[in-house]
Amino acid sequence: MKKREVPASVKDERLIKKRRDQMIKGAVTLFKEKGFHRTTTREIAKAAGFSIGTLYEYIRKKEDVLYLVCDSIYDQVRDRMQQDIDTNQGSIESLKLAIAHYFRVMDEMQAEVLVMYQEAKSLSKDALPYVLKKEFEMVAMFESVILGCIETGELQLEKREVNLIAHNIYVQGQMWGFRRWALQKLYTLDEYIGLQTSLLLKGIHKEAIVEK
Repeated sequence: MKKREVPASVKDERLIKKRRDQMIKGAVTLFKEKGFHRTTTREIAKAAGFSIGTLYEYIRKKEDVLYLVCDSIYDQVRDRMQQDIDTNQGSIESLKLAIAHYFRVMDEMQAEVLVMYQEAKSLSKDALPYVLKKEFEMVAMFESVILGCIETGELQLEKREVNLIAHNIYVQGQMWGFRRWALQKLYTLDEYIGLQTSLLLKGIHKEAIVEK
């Protein structure tokens, strides 16, 4: 699916990126505090450090800001996962490391991820499919790690099982972000990662049990 373009009257690509990064940072804070609909473009401009007139040189409407926020958050999560997840090793250890890294990214980016899921429903009909497609791309990273384990003989799973396990990992990472307020009263992040990984691996490979 082709990337959705947000028109800008400014032609300098470096300046567009700089201003939109400022805009996104300010908008995330505001959306978390007030929500998308209660936040005004004037407030976004102020939080970004420039005037409302300057803001409209880089977007056409407030919904463009929400799209840029969601697109940026997905890109940040994906880029960090691509840097640290080894899809070629084909070992249980690489799967455990992939899970741990993803959960830690979810912890560090909790505010951004919460905003994205709370406000994604307000995306336009043409923007929402593009943004959601990025979720499937990240789930596919876990599928690749699992498939690598199947190729090396470390796991024996059917395709439907691989897909569901990859989705389970993705959701379990998000759960820490959504319910950290409750879960951190019971577990540290490391304990949560260890327990979730152990439960997952016990279900798919009787010998692949994470050490407590």
